[in-house]
Amino acid sequence: MTRRVFRSSPWMVLSSAKSRDLSAAVRALLAAVAVLGTAVGSASVHLGASALVATPAVADEPSVEAGFTRLFDGKTLTGWEGKAGVFRVVDGAIVAGTLKERIPNNEFLCSTQEYGDFELRLQAKLVGAGENAGIQFRSSRIPNHHEVIGFQYDMGRMNGKPIWGWLYDESRRKKFLVESEPAPLSAVLKADGWNDVVIRCQGPKIELFVNGLKTCDYTEKDDNIARRGVIGLQIHGGAPAEASYRHIRIKKLD
Repeated sequence: MTRRVFRSSPWMVLSSAKSRDLSAAVRALLAAVAVLGTAVGSASVHLGASALVATPAVADEPSVEAGFTRLFDGKTLTGWEGKAGVFRVVDGAIVAGTLKERIPNNEFLCSTQEYGDFELRLQAKLVGAGENAGIQFRSSRIPNHHEVIGFQYDMGRMNGKPIWGWLYDESRRKKFLVESEPAPLSAVLKADGWNDVVIRCQGPKIELFVNGLKTCDYTEKDDNIARRGVIGLQIHGGAPAEASYRHIRIKKLD
């Protein structure tokens, strides 16, 4: 008798038990694809994070604390008035004076609005041989003159000692009303760097701070002394110097 030999066709192979092996292989392939997709997605996430770190968004001005408003937009001198050419905006800061030549006299950039009771916060720095500048408050301009009259938060050095945060009475009593101890002041100051300034006025009381250190706690006893006026940014006359002011914001307390 002749034995018939049946040869399996491809379809019969797929229909055989071996198809189970193929199904398992397909499932393994699908699982591999899923893992690959997860890895690609993860890589994409890490790439995105790296891109964000490499190119962070830079704000023109930092956010303002609750209750505070900006006095300086970081770009223009809108809301301020002073002698053209002496004050300018550079890299988000108001810069006064020059390092190239002597400064003829005191100059002030003043706010166009007046303030009474308030807390003023800003950053300031002073560089150059002319070690003197300051921040006026509760002040006013002297008519037909470059000077102002009023309280000043002093900045700089005098006789080798720091005078940041000392309280001076500009063009009025013409003297320091409060002086701070040099040792703790020197410990917190950032030479040629940005220093955090706080001026708080409420009624007759004046408090001054630099980098968190209270340098002045003063109570004005003369009721005839003005308790309202402009804010002024000073560069002192004399040797070349540049005073810079930025992140200026204020909170009214009255």
